[in-house]
Parts: sequence; C-alpha cells; structure tokens
Amino acid sequence: MTSTAVPDRAELERTARLLAYATIAWNVIEAIVAIGAGVAAGSVALVGFGLDSIVEVGSAVVVAWQFRGISEDREQRALRLIAISFFVLAGYIAFDSGRALLAGDRAETSAAGITIAALSLVVMPLLAWAKRRTAVALGSRTVAADSRQTMLCTYLSLVLLGGLGVNALFGWWWADPVAALVIAAVAAREGREAWRGDACCDGPSGSSCGETPAAIDD
Repeated sequence: MTSTAVPDRAELERTARLLAYATIAWNVIEAIVAIGAGVAAGSVALVGFGLDSIVEVGSAVVVAWQFRGISEDREQRALRLIAISFFVLAGYIAFDSGRALLAGDRAETSAAGITIAALSLVVMPLLAWAKRRTAVALGSRTVAADSRQTMLCTYLSLVLLGGLGVNALFGWWWADPVAALVIAAVAAREGREAWRGDACCDGPSGSSCGETPAAIDD
C-alpha cells in the first residue's frame, strides 16, 4: 500500500511565498511591456493595465511579508497605502479615458500589447489555480484572497485583449478608452477591498490569516 506525502506547514508557507514572488516577477514584466507599448501606441487601456500591475506588485509583497512575520499594524498601513494607490490610479485612468473619448483620440494597433494580454490570460489562471490549492492545504484566507485577486487580473487581461483586438480588427477606436474605464472601475474596487483589509484581514471568526481551518469558504 502506498501513502501520499502531505506537505508540512513550513513547506506550504514556502510555496505560498514562491507563488507571491512569481506574481511579483510577472507583474513587473507585464507593467514594463504594457506601459511601454501603451505609450508608443497611445493606448489608455494599455497604460492603465500596466499601472495596475505596478500596484498589484505592492499587494503581492504584502502577502509575501505576512508569511515572514509582518506585524498586523505594519500590514494594515501597507494595505492602506495600496488602497490609496488604487484610488489614485482609478481616478487617473477614468480622467484620461474620458478625455480620450471626448477628444476622439485613436490608439494605434499594438502587437506587443496584444501579446502581453494574451500571455497574461495563460499565466495568471495557472498562478491563481496554484494559489488556490495552496490556500486550501494551508488553511489561509490570505492566500485564498490572493488567488481571487490573481483571477481578477485574468479578467482584466481579457478586457484589455478585447479592447485592443476590436480596435485592431475593426478600427473601433472607442474600444480602447472603454476598456480603460473598465480597468478604472476594477482598480477602484480593489482599492476599496484593500482599504477594508480584505486582502489579508482576519476571518469572520476573528482568527488571524494563516490560522484558520483548512476548509476555506468561497
């Protein structure tokens, strides 16, 4: 009879940290490519997507810190700063996309932007799946929330790809700023959740993240 080895808590926490670091690395690449391509093509959606990726790096850092013994007060301060960054980002993207719609600014086709959005649709779901498995095994609401955040980035990639694709195929210039407005709305939602501490907050029972039962509520 064979037995399946169950990873111990230290190994699971190490996996959670590695997944957070992988998310940080990908978001940095995503931000550099998206912002560079967005500026070159005059795409509000691409620039907004890249800026959102930068703020996401901060969120992933908080998750990584939590498994290295970050204090609750320090964590809450970090989350508040992330929340403010999301709110500023949402305001900037909303203003710039509104201006682009009113002015009729037409973004050029961006092969680099389409490529990074398509790659994100592959990478982010895989990261979200791995984080979800780790969250269940570890019993961590922090990692579970982070997995949902990663899936949210997947949806943003889909919105971005749709906007860029429609503009490239049909010349519908307004699709780019409309996609940017969706990204702005999502950024505002992320900011609200970070301000409330949803990314790394205590569970409903009052127990700290990482000390909750193995079964995680959806």
